[in-house]
Amino acid sequence: MINRSLFENTGTAFALKSDSELERAYFLFKMISSQPLVRIGTAATNFALKANLPVEGLIRSTVFDHFCGGVNEEDCLPVIDKLFIKGVSSVLDYSVEGKETEEQFDSALEKILKIIHFCDEREAMPIVVFKPTGFGRFALYQKKSEGIAFNEPEQEEWNRVVARFDAVCKLAKEKDVEVLIDGEESWMQDAADDLVEEMMRIYNTDQTIVYNTLQCYRWDRLDYLKELHKRAKAGGFKVGMKIVRGAYMEKERQRASEHGYKSPICENKQASDDNFNNALSYILEHISDISLFIGTHNEESCYLAMELMEKYNISKDDNNVWFGQLYGMSDHISYNLAAVGYNVAKYIPFGPVKDVMPYLIRRAEENTSVAGQTNRELELLKTEKRRRKL
Repeated sequence: MINRSLFENTGTAFALKSDSELERAYFLFKMISSQPLVRIGTAATNFALKANLPVEGLIRSTVFDHFCGGVNEEDCLPVIDKLFIKGVSSVLDYSVEGKETEEQFDSALEKILKIIHFCDEREAMPIVVFKPTGFGRFALYQKKSEGIAFNEPEQEEWNRVVARFDAVCKLAKEKDVEVLIDGEESWMQDAADDLVEEMMRIYNTDQTIVYNTLQCYRWDRLDYLKELHKRAKAGGFKVGMKIVRGAYMEKERQRASEHGYKSPICENKQASDDNFNNALSYILEHISDISLFIGTHNEESCYLAMELMEKYNISKDDNNVWFGQLYGMSDHISYNLAAVGYNVAKYIPFGPVKDVMPYLIRRAEENTSVAGQTNRELELLKTEKRRRKL
């Protein structure tokens, strides 16, 4: 039987936090719970960084250190080692966004290859992650997704994108490191999906190395998963799938409205939750063909996954099933799952403070829009503060 009060254990959840870190977390989530404060803070931070005001130290000691592992890989090592003591693995996420040049894409490739070598030396880091637009221009993916033929320079540019994907997946296969490839906006995603599937055909023949991302707030994704599963069975390769709810909802709805097409987003949160849980159920039922990374901060989805693993006799430490949460969030899920033997990994963003700010701002805005989640974090932190006083 699954323990339905597992995530209430704040002693396990916050064991790694000192009293001062606990206070900082409480302060940050209290700030994030206020929409006006997030808006003002975001504007002030952007202005200060653009004006080169000396605020990096302040950012570093507050929001950056709570949600990020460090400014480079070596800087993240103390965090990685500390997490692994509690049985939680780390996925280093180079969270630098919005790059546009070939030089920047090559630099991102070198960074990911370096992280794979880094992973190879550490048991605590079995997984690496990258975004498709880290390796190529958004507009190029969009053009390919829309079925518009490339001109010659664009085709050469696309060939370089494919070569970057291939270099990462090839090295990952050699080093036995799993690769999670993030999902992005729907109007560029078809090209990314096709390219990731191509990598699965090459590198997922005997075990799962390459994972795509299923954004379950899209109503069409379960059908996509089932069709991919059919192609994989026919083609003799395994599917790797990270399932998440999704991160671009407002942008997706706005674009659909502006361009006059049906929104790809589920009509409400319940429909998204149902879609996520249906994808989760489908994959666990076909775990011999599909490996799963469950990217969620939703307690009910985690309990469902645990119940289904029990139903299908999937052992807690089966490498085909991983749970994942973001560093600095949902510690009550991560550490309590790890404590009872499940495979758990924290996404640990890192990068120069200035470059990582767009990521941090998005995190703050997402937390503000999901009020229940922020309130849950605050309630748990309060419980732990009371427990320590007693």
